[in-house]
Amino acid sequence: MSRTRMSLLAALTVLAGTSGTACLTAPAGAATASAPCTVDYKMQNQWDTGFTTTVTITNNGAAKSSWSLKWSYAGNQQITNGWNAEIAQSGAAVTATNESYNGSLTNGGSVSFGFNGSYSGTNTVPTAFTLDGVTCNVDGGDNGGGGGTGGGGSTGSRADNPYVGAKVYVNPEWSAKAAAEPGGSRIANQPTAVWLDRIAAINGVGGGMGLRAHLDEALKQKGSGDLVVQLVIYDLPGRDCAALASNGELGPNDLDKYKSQYIDPIASIISDPKYAGLRIATVIEPDSLPNLVTNAGGTNTTTDACVTMKSNGNYEKGVSYALGKLGAIPNVYNYIDAGHHGWLGWDSNLGPSVQEFTKVATTNGASVGDVAGFIVNTANYSPVTEPNFKVTDTVNGQTVRQSKWVDWNQYVDEQSFALGLRDKLVAAGFDSGLGMLIDTSRDGWGGSARPTGPGPMTSVDDYVNGGRIDRRIHAGNWCNQSGAGLGERPTAAPAAGIDAYVWVKPPGESDGSSTAVSNDEGKGFDRMCDPTYGGNARNGNSPTGALPNAPLAGHWFSAQFQQLMQNAYPPLP
Repeated sequence: MSRTRMSLLAALTVLAGTSGTACLTAPAGAATASAPCTVDYKMQNQWDTGFTTTVTITNNGAAKSSWSLKWSYAGNQQITNGWNAEIAQSGAAVTATNESYNGSLTNGGSVSFGFNGSYSGTNTVPTAFTLDGVTCNVDGGDNGGGGGTGGGGSTGSRADNPYVGAKVYVNPEWSAKAAAEPGGSRIANQPTAVWLDRIAAINGVGGGMGLRAHLDEALKQKGSGDLVVQLVIYDLPGRDCAALASNGELGPNDLDKYKSQYIDPIASIISDPKYAGLRIATVIEPDSLPNLVTNAGGTNTTTDACVTMKSNGNYEKGVSYALGKLGAIPNVYNYIDAGHHGWLGWDSNLGPSVQEFTKVATTNGASVGDVAGFIVNTANYSPVTEPNFKVTDTVNGQTVRQSKWVDWNQYVDEQSFALGLRDKLVAAGFDSGLGMLIDTSRDGWGGSARPTGPGPMTSVDDYVNGGRIDRRIHAGNWCNQSGAGLGERPTAAPAAGIDAYVWVKPPGESDGSSTAVSNDEGKGFDRMCDPTYGGNARNGNSPTGALPNAPLAGHWFSAQFQQLMQNAYPPLP
């Protein structure tokens, strides 16, 4: 898979014969023999309102055990039925994936499939195809180097890193809340993500902005350059099986509803041609796949809800469906949530996580070509870097990994975890250009409690606890953490392999209520948000460190917002 999908070097020529058959061929000067793949799109028959087409794929690259071909129509063509491929269509975007019996595609091998379709007006033959994310009918030498940033607002290719050379959307609803807080105007112009956390959010809740309204506003902010809009896709069946505060509206078996009433409408809106010039970065289902790895059986953190979601497969099927459906839209960049270092950083968790991520990206209609990258630390508090100690440090013959805080983890911060995970994902078959995001909205840990240097060398625990900037009681604490601060401001390409530091969790929005609150949002009460709770196996049976008097998850929490500004690092002016 190549995250860069360049436009064709030259337009392909459609030769129409008197029989009504149209054949896609390469014009003089276009290289097809050395292209990584070639596609022959032939209309076998065409009439006033419909057509029959055969598509033949030839693979000129490494052998494949599965394949996914994508293209988009210029008109209103709709595929009605097909054969020898699983075919899905979202707006103008089409994805065809192999059947169980024809996934094998050797070097030089070909496979064909066909379909019937309807149209009105003009039935223009598509001219740009990608096979597992790689552009076909174009010399491979022009396909993989690096996508242009499209300074004028390009619509024909994916950028290698969508954040480079682009502005990022400022959500006016969050910005207004931030600006209304004393001192909040200092950060009210920062870009934050839009959370689509229930079906109703697509059209707007309580008079608020829906998805179309946000995208229309994004077009205004975009101007003549490029702009990234960050959307959080977050409404899986049985959502967040290990945290009651962020439970969702859909039951464990509501996969069809998730597809038809949530993902499909989102894809339909995003694929509107008027938004083709926006770069849309999607964060795919926070916490879902990590929960399957650590909380779905065989450990003391297992929950019945997570066991259910692993056994029915609806997390995996839902994420795969979202990847395939949204990945079929040329200006969408999917980033899969990958937890954080304090969750998946141990070898016993990291290896199974890579297997899980690979599985969902290669089954149920998804391909690695649908994945632009991964995001870590979503809505969490782990620092980008721990400046005062490294995982390789030793004290009196004991390694930092032996400290109670690190607890044998392979990583001590998010950037090292993100890059370590990235290496393992690439080794597992993801693209070598895979990009990572880090949510830095609340991981600054500044203020008077921030250590200025390493801890004392009296013991490994003193060394780590005296120097760590993460002041949580336990790295498993995740709800409205006392002492936290704003982290690095959103930044494009801050380090090799990192696409951006982003603010996915909007600062000032609660993680969950401190006490039980009745609501119609499907959100339960999680004791991890209760400052009086003594903890559980997932946080070493430690106090939660949560702030008191917090509202429901996603609701505005003024006291937390003020604390985040006070403890910001880098400090606010």
